[in-house]
Amino acid sequence: MTGQTTAQPAASTAPVDILIAGGGYVGLATAVAVKAASPHLRVLVVDSAPPGNWKKDPRASAIAAAASRMLDRLGCWQPILPDAQPINDMIVTDSRTSDPVRPVFLTFDGEVSPGEPFAHMVENRTLNAALHAKAGELGVEIIEGIGVDRFDTHAGSVTVHLSDGLTLEARLLVAADGMRSKLRERAGIKTVQWDYGQSGIVCTVHHERPHNGRAEEHFLPAGPFATLPLKGNRSSLVWTERTRDAERIVGLDDFRFEAELEQRFGHKLGTIKVEGPRRAFPLGLMLVREYVKPRFALVGDAAHGIHPIAGQGLNMGFRDAAALAEIIVGTDRLGLDIGSLAALERYQSWRRFDTVQMGVTTDLLNRLFSNDITPVRAIRDIGLGLVDRMPGMKRFFIRQAAGLSGNTPRLLQGEAI
Repeated sequence: MTGQTTAQPAASTAPVDILIAGGGYVGLATAVAVKAASPHLRVLVVDSAPPGNWKKDPRASAIAAAASRMLDRLGCWQPILPDAQPINDMIVTDSRTSDPVRPVFLTFDGEVSPGEPFAHMVENRTLNAALHAKAGELGVEIIEGIGVDRFDTHAGSVTVHLSDGLTLEARLLVAADGMRSKLRERAGIKTVQWDYGQSGIVCTVHHERPHNGRAEEHFLPAGPFATLPLKGNRSSLVWTERTRDAERIVGLDDFRFEAELEQRFGHKLGTIKVEGPRRAFPLGLMLVREYVKPRFALVGDAAHGIHPIAGQGLNMGFRDAAALAEIIVGTDRLGLDIGSLAALERYQSWRRFDTVQMGVTTDLLNRLFSNDITPVRAIRDIGLGLVDRMPGMKRFFIRQAAGLSGNTPRLLQGEAI
């Protein structure tokens, strides 16, 4: 069943090399990265979501420059590019909702190198379609509509029990099953987490005038309000509110919802109109104590959940995918066991510091900016103004946002594994 996407069990129940639980972007990116470099490995993706459910995702994501380099190296970026909106520049403001004027404290040019924006906005359906197509082309097997119920680890393999009763043997099980990962819990991996008492309202709006590729982040007392440009006169919004207020706002009728939105969005782009559904997601911090167990590894939201204030959640998942793929491929080329704890601990040590650092950074930023304490506002605004006058510091932040700092996996540098 090579290259086929199906809601039925794989035709062959022979042992697989890697079984990935979760067919979202990170799970598929991991599968594609491994299979592209080591086509002899049998890679199976099992996704509990209904077949084709990914085609209905109305959201959009910020794809950092490092992630787009990886997608390009894997042959996924060219199909995405016509629908990707480059972020040409970004401004940061700090104000109250009632303020008639929002002074700009910080501006960023959008390029990490000539002609290379630090990020693009891509609709999730487009991203998923490209990853699915490449997975099929490479021979990654995909089963949709069936999940992993449990697994048993042995010395040389892991036995994976699927929800339809099928049992498979694998050398390595990768959990890419999201923030509420059942496999993480079954593996006995503990987490450090807390709730922010905030929710992120996500929706898409159409506006009368063009955005010219500008992203804006308004720091308001309840949390950041981010406006991210999409193709055409459209923008994706990530609107943070206290959870009780977010639930009330999402429950409003269209007229009153757009009135609340207009108070924060403003009139700079003319008349606005909400397109498609609006949803609210609870926000919190979640970091795992361990990334791996014998023959078991976590990637993406199963390994970490951070505040969207820096727009790095998905890009951290792609860093996981690139790092794990590099470890797996390198281990396999040496003729060693890809599921051994010795190999997987190299992946854990590579990703742990970066994840904790980003989690702590976003936590501090959220605490600093999601309040209306006058002395704190004065200090943070002075800080933003100072950064705006320091080109070297701004370049550093742009590289951070682009995912090009630190010990970056080869794929994220645009290099083959």
